[in-house]
Amino acid sequence: MADNQLNQIPHRRYNILTGEWVLVSPHRTKRPWQGKQEKLPTLNKPSYDKECYLCPGNVRAGGKTNPNYEDVFSFVNDFSALLPDTEAQSYNEGLLLGEGETGICKVVCFSPDHSLTLPQMEVSEIEKVVLLWQKEYLELGSMNNINHVQIFENKGAIMGCSNPHPHGQIWAQSSVPQEVGKKTIHQKEYWKKHQRSLLGDYLKQELELEERIVAENDHFVALVPYWAVWPYEMIVIPRKHHQDIGQMDGKEKKAFAEMIKTVTTKYDNLFETSFPYSSGIHQRPTEGEEHAEWHFHMSFYPPLLRSATVKKFMVGYEMFANPQRDITAEQAAQTLAQLPTEHYSKMDSH
Repeated sequence: MADNQLNQIPHRRYNILTGEWVLVSPHRTKRPWQGKQEKLPTLNKPSYDKECYLCPGNVRAGGKTNPNYEDVFSFVNDFSALLPDTEAQSYNEGLLLGEGETGICKVVCFSPDHSLTLPQMEVSEIEKVVLLWQKEYLELGSMNNINHVQIFENKGAIMGCSNPHPHGQIWAQSSVPQEVGKKTIHQKEYWKKHQRSLLGDYLKQELELEERIVAENDHFVALVPYWAVWPYEMIVIPRKHHQDIGQMDGKEKKAFAEMIKTVTTKYDNLFETSFPYSSGIHQRPTEGEEHAEWHFHMSFYPPLLRSATVKKFMVGYEMFANPQRDITAEQAAQTLAQLPTEHYSKMDSH
């Protein structure tokens, strides 16, 4: 069945990375909305906030003082979800299983400027963030009992972000998380059969079809994946088969920074608001195996659906059955691809 037919009828789409399905119901985009609308965030933040725990020179909630950092800065989270000295205890009582989990949680401040977000930063500044991500992934991943490093960002209060200062997090832990485990299985199966990267072949097909491509440069492609769950979900894939971000050279790091700025700027421009999302980099685990099958990628899961104040909630059928979306991946990609790459706040000043 051709994609143009799928855009007219209810159908399911398969996620090649996780083995899961999403229900797509394009006819539902015509339904009226009388549900919850979120408050519109503001871009008018000060460059420095004396009450902010993450601004340079300020005292954090845990009592430690930030240095007067001038670009990107990372530190161990004062309220970490994982602790490095957790005892390796296990609990096994019939059907009740549990075990201790060790790890390190870090906060990454993207900029000393409290008022900025990634789309408002210069590419050179985002490149410094990429360099720090590389450093943290390699250093944390080389530690004993650290078998996975998860780099992520929750942007916006409606995504649970507890501080508006531009920042992300890194959780490094002894076990390999479930989502990464699923992706390892499916990439490994494909690699054993074809001796090629699953995402590499998928990217090749997407570039040939040109139906879901949002942006591209010499080293990276941003697209709405065929199996996207969130309304304007995007995935950034390197053209070269790299297992992790530590393998990028200088040109690739700059191109990655450029693509992050492009993607996040398009998001802000979509509804002319500071667009909320959760983003994360998936790459090979660090337990010591080569993982030739892994192809690193960065995913963006934004919740906004129809406007700056209407959010997509995962409820009902999606909680008890499987994910569902209304607008198709092709419709979302077309909308995003047509948006400018200059931030709307700058365009207003022309």
